[in-house]
Amino acid sequence: MNLLPHDFPVNASTDHLRSSGVVPLDASNEGASTLIAFRNSQQLSLLVRATAFVFSDPQSLQLQDLIKRIAPSEATALIVGETGTGKELVARHIHALSHRSDTAFVAVNCGAFSETLIESELFGYERGAFTGAMQSKAGWFETASGGTLFLDEIGDLPLPMQVKLLRVLQEREVVRLGGRRPVRIDVRLIAATNVDLAEAVRAGRFREDLYYRLQVVTLPLRPLRERAGDILPLAHHFLKMYVKRLGLEQFTLAPQTQRALLDYPWPGNIRELENVIHRALLVSRQHQILVSDLCLPAWVEQSPPAKPAGAANATISSAPAYAALLRAWRSLLESGDVVSFDQLQHQLIGEAWQSNQGNQVRTAKQLAISRNILRTYLKKAALL
Repeated sequence: MNLLPHDFPVNASTDHLRSSGVVPLDASNEGASTLIAFRNSQQLSLLVRATAFVFSDPQSLQLQDLIKRIAPSEATALIVGETGTGKELVARHIHALSHRSDTAFVAVNCGAFSETLIESELFGYERGAFTGAMQSKAGWFETASGGTLFLDEIGDLPLPMQVKLLRVLQEREVVRLGGRRPVRIDVRLIAATNVDLAEAVRAGRFREDLYYRLQVVTLPLRPLRERAGDILPLAHHFLKMYVKRLGLEQFTLAPQTQRALLDYPWPGNIRELENVIHRALLVSRQHQILVSDLCLPAWVEQSPPAKPAGAANATISSAPAYAALLRAWRSLLESGDVVSFDQLQHQLIGEAWQSNQGNQVRTAKQLAISRNILRTYLKKAALL
């Protein structure tokens, strides 16, 4: 993927206007399966996103068939999946198979902008619209006009912006911040989220009309643990990629190592698998990666306790640990001491993060928030 011009924010990306940014790979280790990856994926090594996606497992083959059927259309697509499952790669693959394949593909992370900045980034602004606006600037909708706009983490979009996004999708035009003249756009929208939008609608955090507008076609990306047939093809791809990048001789995966890769649940999905293979190559003392080289963390899958009959609608407030926390909170309030809410919030977030061994995906899941929101809290607490 090409490096961005300096005036582009680091949380949005555009490739060359004639490129989808994704290349199909024909690697012998993957057999007849299709593997797609970012161009020059070494530039993405510090990012959380998955840098490769393979269609090998039966679940993935079904997804591939659906992509081939919907890609030529102009239908809005909603990609749903956990962090690190390859949502942006799938979005780029849809673009590459569409009639817009030789036009712009623009990727924007909605969770990476502050609420005050997101409108000007998406829709643009006119000169003098706010302090520091020395010249007019097109937003990402205008930049992507004629091509495909990928809105990642759309579940993190603030409610006021959801209203404006819905209007843009309905009217097919944007009005820049500080402007009055509507600008016509021709954009195919692909959105992605790791949030359960149906639950967010019920909780009042996401607009129902926008939800239905987005899910013309829903593409569910299963977590890696649910499509074991993709694990080894991906592992072989990353092995080959990092052997070349590190200038090493040929490496193989021992049979026990392959078994360990298949048995591990991969909470960090494809991105975690890539990191594990990279690290294994750095620590391995021979030309075959052993189980000990993987350094996989101990994993104990915690299943929720079975609910008694009639307790299906029980809330967290009925849990003994929650009740104890509530009593401690009331005791603190009754003490008359001044409570620093920010400090308390930072401490609670920090404890949850440490309890999950610094794993952001698991921490966000336990707290029922998105990973981007968690990262915001961690940065405020000076933990990142």
